[in-house]
Amino acid sequence: MGHAVAMSGDSVFAVHRASAYSRSDRQRIQKRTIVVLIASQAAGGFGLVATYIVSALLAKDITGSATLATIAASCLSIGAAVVAVPMSKLMNRNGRRVGLRFGYLVGAAGSTLAVLGAILLSYPLLCLGVFGAGAGSAANLATRYAASDLAPEHRRASTISMIVWATTFGSTAGSVVSGFASDVGRSFGLPDKTGSYVFAAVMFLLAAAIVELFLRPDPLEVANEVSESRNGARGRSEALPTPTTRDALALIWQKPEARLAVLAMVVSQVTMLGVMALTPLHMDAGGQSQNAIGFMMGFHILGMYLFSPVIGQLTDRIGNYPMLYIAGGLCTWGAWWAAVTPPAGVVGVFMGNFLIGLGWCFGVIAASSLLVALYPIHQRVAVQGVGDFAMIGSGALAGLTSGALYATFEYQGVNYANALFGVALVVATFFTFTGVRRAMRRPQQQTAAAVGG
Repeated sequence: MGHAVAMSGDSVFAVHRASAYSRSDRQRIQKRTIVVLIASQAAGGFGLVATYIVSALLAKDITGSATLATIAASCLSIGAAVVAVPMSKLMNRNGRRVGLRFGYLVGAAGSTLAVLGAILLSYPLLCLGVFGAGAGSAANLATRYAASDLAPEHRRASTISMIVWATTFGSTAGSVVSGFASDVGRSFGLPDKTGSYVFAAVMFLLAAAIVELFLRPDPLEVANEVSESRNGARGRSEALPTPTTRDALALIWQKPEARLAVLAMVVSQVTMLGVMALTPLHMDAGGQSQNAIGFMMGFHILGMYLFSPVIGQLTDRIGNYPMLYIAGGLCTWGAWWAAVTPPAGVVGVFMGNFLIGLGWCFGVIAASSLLVALYPIHQRVAVQGVGDFAMIGSGALAGLTSGALYATFEYQGVNYANALFGVALVVATFFTFTGVRRAMRRPQQQTAAAVGG
């Protein structure tokens, strides 16, 4: 690494910092990064779904309350939201590897604590454990941005989608084996459903080990060095200051496209969790088994992740805005179909949750790609942390209130409300796209008028 300085008299005409990474180096590092993140994402996805499926059911066994059961399940999202911003700060200071490792280790500790809560039949301890497990969810979400750090501009959405797709394996496996995990736990003398938390703790630890051992060099550190070399910066702290959380909020608020991206992630998460959190209780009320609930969750997970590579390629080709229209439409359709399905129904519940998952995939990939494109590398991590906090936090709020809403308006009424969120996304996309296109045309019209004058 070297520095070239051209001087005339006492003035410095140019300062250039040469990057140690050539284009071929960056491509090689990016390929390795994708492989490592796919592996960690698969392991983390297993842990995430394994905890989510049983949290509401186990909490209901302990308390006998559907409302308290949904609160326990929502602790997973609350924990993820709380961890998102400090984890982004860790990444800003120390790179992606340190932040992801932190999230997965806290997730493993939380899953272990949830096992203790189940053994002691302690609802508060169970909630605290599920809260900690939520950190693993935050780490899983953050990997999509880690994959985009070195991605070419024309392949950002495709790169993000590959990481989202990797969750298919772990999440589907976690859904399908949830019943088997409970059997394994019982064979070791653990309470019913507790085995899923044991599996989750092991898989979160595996994800942390994969990141720690193999995410080298750190993609964010490489991207920062390349950015500094291109901007001729001697030091990141001098020329490229890292925004605070308040700065990141202001950066998002200043751009209508960024506000739309965050809204799209919020709507996708709220409708997805708003439907999914209540569906196990809805099916349980219809006398359906835990295995049936697990298969429903697996079908929902397929919608969320399986088609993400196709969605990513489409996003790169036709743009983010058309994909956000589709996301809103699918969220509306899925929530409505689930709403009109009785508790003993299978087709409507399975297809409604599948479409909600597919809408989530469209929304998160397109919105994440849009958010990455709007900011330079030194601002992205802070903005991404705030965006994920808004997305996960709003989903947690939806989960927290869903139990009370379920008791008042039942499954049908809550899902009609979820369908309206999808409609709101379609409307917001239309007005944002129209406004951005009008703003782009205005300078062209002014230039043409000046030339004509």
